Amino acid sequence: MNKKDKIYIAGHRGMVGSAIHRRLKKEGFEHFVFRTSDELDLRHQQTVADFFAEEKPDYVFLAAAKVGGILANNTYRAEFLYDNLMIESNVIENAYRHGVKKLLFLGSSCIYPKLAPQPLKEEYLLTGLLEETNEPYAIAKIAGIKLCDAYRSQYGCNFISVMPTNLYGPNDNYDLNNSHVLPALLRKFHEAKRDEQREVVVWGTGSPRREFLHADDMADACVFLMKNYNAAGLINIGVGEDVTIKELAEMIKDIVGYTGKLVFDTSKPDGTPRKLMDVSKLNGFGWRASIQLRDGIESVYAEKFKQ
Repeated sequence: MNKKDKIYIAGHRGMVGSAIHRRLKKEGFEHFVFRTSDELDLRHQQTVADFFAEEKPDYVFLAAAKVGGILANNTYRAEFLYDNLMIESNVIENAYRHGVKKLLFLGSSCIYPKLAPQPLKEEYLLTGLLEETNEPYAIAKIAGIKLCDAYRSQYGCNFISVMPTNLYGPNDNYDLNNSHVLPALLRKFHEAKRDEQREVVVWGTGSPRREFLHADDMADACVFLMKNYNAAGLINIGVGEDVTIKELAEMIKDIVGYTGKLVFDTSKPDGTPRKLMDVSKLNGFGWRASIQLRDGIESVYAEKFKQ
């Protein structure tokens, strides 16, 4: 990439897309093309084709997706499968048709089998059954990986796929009905402290282990890979360390300064027992995460809630 290239970030207002935009601007890139979801419905084939024909971007970061936590994934199963399949199919097809130099597709760690060995290596893809609660989203993301590889194989497109672990950061979703665990806990503890609630209830047993990567680290890795990685298949983006949900809840409780009781609702699902990414492939290319979990959460909390 050079500074004069036109860059399209699909999903530029979301946590992932906005982080990539910040990272590129920091490096001096300024020739961006954006459309909000109201301006461009990526699920609509002809609309996407018209957009690419008009703008002809040089590079594409495909960060647009319908996302959510366990409850949203399990409730809106058809929407999660259909919307994500249409978004990635339309963008990838038109990136090929209109001569995009390189496309980076962002997947998710949920693509790996529920009971895959830990840490999760790239070669574990499609070696077992998926976690049932987010299977539609995972299948859509797997299809995106395979689309990139198929366009590479058949047409010679330089389309790459990256699999970030659980992300958090600026512009995260804090809706308690469809957000991921970390932002949901931040909001729960903040409101419990504000409203002087006696306890905070956390879904599940607290035993599942999760890895969390700050969105700014993720964006830095994506820009690094856009410049340095040109292979088929997928590559994990993560920190290589995880914590239990209980440890995460206790850390957030301390950061927020909440002094009430922490209660685990064991009638609610835990999801996948563990999701730790093997990042040896990424580290081998020379990139490592730099933001420590507590430091990242403290900065996010200060930005979002302590205004």
